[in-house]
Amino acid sequence: MSLNPPLSDWRTKRVWLVGASSGIGLALAHALHAQGATVIVSARHAAALQHFADAHAGRVALPLDVTDPDAVLAAVERVTAAGPIDLMCYCAGHYHPMRATDVDTQDLLRHQAVNVTGALYFLEPLIRALLQQGHGHLSFISSVAGLRGLPKSLAYGPTKAALINLAETLYLDLQPHGLGISVINPGFVATPLTAQNDFHMPALIQPEEAARAILRGWAKGEFDIHFPKRFTRLLKLLRCLPYPLYFAAIRRITGL
Repeated sequence: MSLNPPLSDWRTKRVWLVGASSGIGLALAHALHAQGATVIVSARHAAALQHFADAHAGRVALPLDVTDPDAVLAAVERVTAAGPIDLMCYCAGHYHPMRATDVDTQDLLRHQAVNVTGALYFLEPLIRALLQQGHGHLSFISSVAGLRGLPKSLAYGPTKAALINLAETLYLDLQPHGLGISVINPGFVATPLTAQNDFHMPALIQPEEAARAILRGWAKGEFDIHFPKRFTRLLKLLRCLPYPLYFAAIRRITGL
């Protein structure tokens, strides 16, 4: 069932990817440009963005630190003043494995600042602009780590759970106004973030495969875009278990 207006013909679309200097965000930028979209890329790493923008005409680099609310507001105003936004995808993310036996409070707060608070800074000015233009789509890259608690995900998992809840609430409020909302829940994708993991990552895929799955989800008008299905469907099934069975299953599966 399509929950959003499908996004498939990108040739006339203007897309803003926030957190697109590497990983899924960068792969999405390449894929969307290849399909004819005008792509604006933002991240803290200005040199990486400029390298992407210089590679082909029609790409725009806009360096941005999502933890700076004034910079976010200025970026939204600059992007929306130049024309309508058909899609903004929040790809920015911070990740370090963490367990409760070795808490790093500052890193916990860094996860919150980048993964959640940064996304919130966009909401007021960007939603106002989308409502004024009468169309548009907001998408958030979350993770299956946000579905339920997992070992080594003390800092990361709660932030991704927050994004899932945020997207659900935004959908209820904004879908009646003609706006699209989606949440993207990947499994393991080979990025600089997951390179930190010291454990086996089942069904690991490359960023390019992730980008193709996301484009398919947007084309179908999906709200919950998750992949690879052979892995994410298992985690969604585990989410339905009562706590005694869930905790036992996770300990057995992970050995932690």
